[in-house]
Amino acid sequence: MSFEFKKCFVDGIEISGLYEIFPKVFGDARGHFFEVYSEKDFFANGLTMKFVQDNQSASSKGVLRGLHFQKQHPQGKLVRAVSGRVYDVAVDLRCGSPTFGKYYGVILDSEIHNQFYIPKGFAHGFYVLSDSVVSEYKCTDFYDPKGEGGLLWNDEKIGIDWKKICGDVEPLLSEKDGNHKPFDLNGKYFDLNANWIGE
Repeated sequence: MSFEFKKCFVDGIEISGLYEIFPKVFGDARGHFFEVYSEKDFFANGLTMKFVQDNQSASSKGVLRGLHFQKQHPQGKLVRAVSGRVYDVAVDLRCGSPTFGKYYGVILDSEIHNQFYIPKGFAHGFYVLSDSVVSEYKCTDFYDPKGEGGLLWNDEKIGIDWKKICGDVEPLLSEKDGNHKPFDLNGKYFDLNANWIGE
């Protein structure tokens, strides 16, 4: 097995489908090698998604992107930091899930090569901890600009402790990300199969 698959929990409850993934790294004085993705290993651990699109973004220190989701074409995402470090967050938007409205965050670090699998039916965002970061993510569906959705990054109901991560520094936000709606303005988002049932 070339990967360790770590399930994610909040308040002692497993967040179904959410995983932090650690590849087995082979290294010596010349450098290192590791597998980013192996269908065989992922399928053996129940992660039988099909990826159709790979994306890469670059961001500077203090940038916060999110919290994003797609309504009609929700995406599962396998996220990693190619260089640098980010605090990466997923929010469960599956109505009926025992962790509906709860978030889970991990630090993705290019030095340890960990990854975060976020299934369909979640909102996603991140904050850049290093001077710069290059992020890469594999997606299970194509980008759909007409179906874009978002949650207010500092929504009190979700309660992400950004201050613990950012300190007293105000994050750098796009105008769009600064104006997303609060969580409670939409009573429902996705059903348990990640079909959009919201308004």
